[in-house]
Amino acid sequence: MQCIILAGGSGTRLWPLSREQYPKQFLPVGDRSLFQRTWLRARTIAGAGGVWVVTNRAHRYLIRDQVEALGGRCDDTHILAEPEGRNTLPAIAWAMAALREADGEATAAVFPSDHLLADSALPAIRAAEPLARERLVTFGITPVSPHTGYGYIRPGAPLDGGFEVDAFVEKPDRATAEGYVRDGYLWNSGMFLLSTGVFFEELARHQPEVASGVASLPPDYGPMPSISIDYGLLEHSDRVAVVPLHAEWSDLGDFTALAEAEKRVDVDGNAGEAVFIDAHGNYVRADGKRVGLIGVDDLVVVDTDDALLVAAKTGTGRVRELVARLKDAGDPVVVHHREEHRPWGSYKVLEANGAYKIKRVTVRPGRRLSLQLHHHRSEHWIVVSGTAEVEIDGAVRLLAKGESTFVKTGQRHRLGNPGRIPLEVIEVQIGEYLEEDDIVRFEDEFGRA
Repeated sequence: MQCIILAGGSGTRLWPLSREQYPKQFLPVGDRSLFQRTWLRARTIAGAGGVWVVTNRAHRYLIRDQVEALGGRCDDTHILAEPEGRNTLPAIAWAMAALREADGEATAAVFPSDHLLADSALPAIRAAEPLARERLVTFGITPVSPHTGYGYIRPGAPLDGGFEVDAFVEKPDRATAEGYVRDGYLWNSGMFLLSTGVFFEELARHQPEVASGVASLPPDYGPMPSISIDYGLLEHSDRVAVVPLHAEWSDLGDFTALAEAEKRVDVDGNAGEAVFIDAHGNYVRADGKRVGLIGVDDLVVVDTDDALLVAAKTGTGRVRELVARLKDAGDPVVVHHREEHRPWGSYKVLEANGAYKIKRVTVRPGRRLSLQLHHHRSEHWIVVSGTAEVEIDGAVRLLAKGESTFVKTGQRHRLGNPGRIPLEVIEVQIGEYLEEDDIVRFEDEFGRA
C-alpha cells in the first residue's frame, strides 16, 4: 500500500495564523505541524519510499524542509507541484497516474494534510485494501456529536469490510445533524483508499477530461475542471464503499476545533496562554505576548506580528468572509506572514517604513540565494550567526559572526551558507522601492524565474 498526501490548501479558515503562503497544514499543533503528523502516519503505512505529496509550486521546498526536520527524506520525484489548484480530483488523479507509472497496479491511501487522525485508525485503513480492489473506498468517522460543520455519509447495504454508500449529504443544521447521528450516519472524512484499476476505470467513465489530462505526465491541467473527488467521481459512481473508522478525528475547520485539539483547557473551559479572570470558554493564541481576559466568555483572540482577530466562537465560521474582504481590498496580510519561507531558508521583516526595511535572513546549511541584483535598493548584511559566503560582482569571500558587507544598487550579488549550522544575517535595505519584485535573477539553484 502507498499513500498520497494532499497539501495544496490556501489557508483561509484559520487566518491570521494561516496565510496563502503558509497555510494551515504547516502550522504547529503541539510539537509538530499538521503536515508532519500526516507524513509520519503515511510513512507508517507505506514507508518513506511510498509517500507521494501533491502541493503547489510555492510550497514544494517547504514540504521537503518539514520532512527533513523529522529526520526523514521525501524523494523529490514524489513531490508533485501543481501549476495551479484545481481541487482534489485533478490532484488525486495526477498522484494516482504517477504511482501507476512507477509501480504499475497499486493501492493508495489518500490523506488531507491538515487533519488530525488518531493512529488507532490505521489498522482499519490497512484492512480495507481487499475492498479497494473492487470499489472506490471512502472512510467515514463514527460521530461523537451532532456536528454541523461536517458533511455526512449514509451507509447502505453491508459489504465484506464496509458498506455501500447510500448517499452523501451536505453540512446539516443542528436538528438534522441530531437525526443523522441517531440514524447511524458517518462524518465524511475526506480520506480514501483507491486502487489504480478501479480509480481509472471510474475516472474515464465519469470525468473523461480529467482522465485525458493525466494520460501522459506531467499532466495537462489546462482542460481539467476544478472539481472535488466527491462531486466529480464518488457521487456519480455506483462502485463506492464506506468503511467506518472509530477513531479520534478532526478537520480543524475553525478555531473552536483547534482549541479542542490543543487540549490545554482550564477549569473554566479557557484554552491558550493567558491570564483569565471571570472568563469562560475562551481561546487565546498570542505567541510571545502576555494577554489578559476579564469578564468575557466564548471569545477567540488570535494575535500575530501583523494581524489581530477577535471573534465570538459562534462566528469563527465567518473568517473566510473576513479574508475575502481583505483580499478584495488588496491587503497582502491574507497572503504573507512577516516571516516568509523560501527554498533556501526564510526571512522575517523586523521593521519597515518607506525609506528602509530591516530583515532577519536565515539560510539553511548548504544552500544559497539566487545570483541577483536590485535596481532600487542597496543592502547592508551583518552576520549574527554562522558563516556567510558572499559574492559581489564576481568576487567571493567569507564573513564570520560580527562581520558585515555592503551591496550597492545594481551590483550582482549572492548570499550562501557553506557551513553546517544555520546562517543568520541582519539585512538593512535602503532605497526608494523595497518590494520583493525588485529582483533580477541570473542564476538560481531552485529553478525560479
